[in-house]
Amino acid sequence: MQSLIPTPLHPAIVHLPIALTVLLPLFAIGALWTIRKGARPIVAWGVTTAMFAVLTLSSWAAVETGQAQEERVEDVVAEAPLESHEEAAESFLLLSLGVLGVAAIGLASGRVGSAARIAGTVGALVLVVAGYRVGHSGGQLVYEHGAASAYTSGSAEQERVRRVSSGQLPGDATR
Repeated sequence: MQSLIPTPLHPAIVHLPIALTVLLPLFAIGALWTIRKGARPIVAWGVTTAMFAVLTLSSWAAVETGQAQEERVEDVVAEAPLESHEEAAESFLLLSLGVLGVAAIGLASGRVGSAARIAGTVGALVLVVAGYRVGHSGGQLVYEHGAASAYTSGSAEQERVRRVSSGQLPGDATR
C-alpha cells in the first residue's frame, strides 16, 4: 500500500511558499486598493496578513523538510550548491517572518497602519526576488546537480560512481 505522504517530502512542501510568494504582492496591492475605496483595514489587510503567516509557516516547513533530507542528497550533490540553497532558504524564512511582523502592524488604523501596509507590500515584492533565488538554487540542485537521483531506485549509487569517476566528488567545490 502506497503512503499518502510523498517521499521525498521537501519537493511537495516547497510549492506552497512558491505559490504564495507569487500571489502575495497581488493580494497586498488589492488590499491597499480596497482600503482606499473604503474597506476597513482590519478586514482587507487581514486576509493579506493571514497569507503572510501561511507563507512564513510553509517556508519553515520547507526549511525543516529540506534539512531532514539533506544527508541523503549530500551523497550525490556537492556541498557548495547545497549550502547555497540552504542559506537562501533560511534567509527567505527570516525575511518572510520580518515582513509578517510589518504586515501585522498594518492591521492598525491610522498613519502607523497605513505605513506598515505600504511597507508590507514592498516587502512582498522583495520576497518575490528572494523566493526566486531559493527556487532557482533548488532547481539547480535537481536539474544540474542530480539531487533527485538520491531518491530514484539504484540511481544514487550510479550518480555517485559517475561523479567519483569524473572527479566530481560530493563536497568538491570546484564544480
